Amino acid sequence: MRILLFFDLPTITSQDIKNYTKFRKFLIKEGFIMMQKSVYCKLALNMSVVNSAKAKVLKNSPDAGLVQMLVITEKQYANIEYICGEFQTSKINSADRLIVL
Repeated sequence: MRILLFFDLPTITSQDIKNYTKFRKFLIKEGFIMMQKSVYCKLALNMSVVNSAKAKVLKNSPDAGLVQMLVITEKQYANIEYICGEFQTSKINSADRLIVL
């Protein structure tokens, strides 16, 4: 499963920028990988991981702005079509490194 996280946070005041930066750093620390500027993705093994991630994002999201999450299967994620730009692959974003115990 993949968790897609979309956010649109204000960056008008210095406090807004601080909140934006703090939220972004939180996402990276939690294992989210940037797909686009305000679109992040995380691999989840099961629904308990998804629910845990949702709770953490809810706890750490700023008061202002919009944060949305979408959970999709690996098959759906693999069907992403690149209209413009190039497909980039990295081992960190690949299921090849997934270890199931």
